[in-house]
Amino acid sequence: MEQLKASGGKLDSQAILLLIVHTLFGSANALSGTFVGVYMWKAKNDFTIVGWFTLMTHLTMMVTFWLAGKWVKEHNKMNVLRAGVFVSACFYMLVLWLGKGSVNHFLWLGMVQGVSVGFFWLSFNVVYFEVTDPDNRDKFNGTVGLLAAGAGIVAPWISGMLIVSLGDLAGYRLIFSISLGIFVAGVVLSFFLKKRKVSGTYEWLLPLRILRLAETPWKRVATALMFQGVREGVFGFMIGLLVYISTSSEASLGNFALITSAVSLVSFWLTGRFIKPRHRKISMLIGSVMVVAAILPFFWRMSYGTLLIFGIGSALFFPLYSVPMVSSVFDLIGADEESAKQREEYIVFRELSLNVGRVFGVLVFNLVISWSKAPLVINVLLLGIGSSTFFSWLFMRWRLSTAKP
Repeated sequence: MEQLKASGGKLDSQAILLLIVHTLFGSANALSGTFVGVYMWKAKNDFTIVGWFTLMTHLTMMVTFWLAGKWVKEHNKMNVLRAGVFVSACFYMLVLWLGKGSVNHFLWLGMVQGVSVGFFWLSFNVVYFEVTDPDNRDKFNGTVGLLAAGAGIVAPWISGMLIVSLGDLAGYRLIFSISLGIFVAGVVLSFFLKKRKVSGTYEWLLPLRILRLAETPWKRVATALMFQGVREGVFGFMIGLLVYISTSSEASLGNFALITSAVSLVSFWLTGRFIKPRHRKISMLIGSVMVVAAILPFFWRMSYGTLLIFGIGSALFFPLYSVPMVSSVFDLIGADEESAKQREEYIVFRELSLNVGRVFGVLVFNLVISWSKAPLVINVLLLGIGSSTFFSWLFMRWRLSTAKP
């Protein structure tokens, strides 16, 4: 059974406050995170450095999720949320301190970012599960996407304009400093979130125990999550980098983020408002196919125009894929009393599955890029990695069919 009583589709004050903390975290990352890859690229013009930085981030995230699960399960999960925001602030402090020398410490910086993201998302997802139920989960996810898109409209555009107008050194230092301030505000606001009750003992090896069962829906769900992670691991940094390489302008990257985030905002709003559990299967199918189709213009020409077509197409259709995916997995966690009691372990399981996919995707990217950087090779690589969303749908479609009307 679901852990919480039905809400009638409404979000309570704690859910709204959690959305605000998430928005601050997302805004700070949107302000500077979009440009971290560009910052490293400008120092050495090397795809693989950005790739290895991203790989180290995801590897560290996996370890952080697994280890921090005990803290979240048995102690104060809100302190884990605050720790995530605080370590994110430390990441940008380090980038400010190291300056252009950051590129020489990309592995260590990747580890710091991995710890920050691992802490934040583990605690956020546990609290998110506790403050939502099947009646309002799609609405919450749609609102999360809408607010993230809103931050994505303003923050990267402002960053790009500041970097261009102030110059590399002053511009990057300013946007990293602003992000630092927003993270501090997020820590302060998080103290208004109520301390959540804790119960039970953390089961370290639950993922292995579940996967050893002869019959469990989690085998297919974990596979679907790994395919989802393959795309996220590479597209999360590669698209912004390609936009910068195509235009040699942070302002153009900011404009790209503004346009695509505006489309994403509308799409997330519509998805959260109109997609019901009974629509999840067809919604996720349409979304998974269309975000793959958006890659095809690259084979005609890799330019700012085709990247914008891809960005708008992805922003328009990705919410149709992601909202049902997230909601369905969390509904499965709350499907019975036993799994709801082990929500921390199942959320760790979910994140480990995603990060296995992300690590695999980035490893493939690094290996291929080390072999060839020819445009056709890069396009085929992006198409192959981007197609993982369809395979994710294939493994999730049975679960989407079981959603209540």
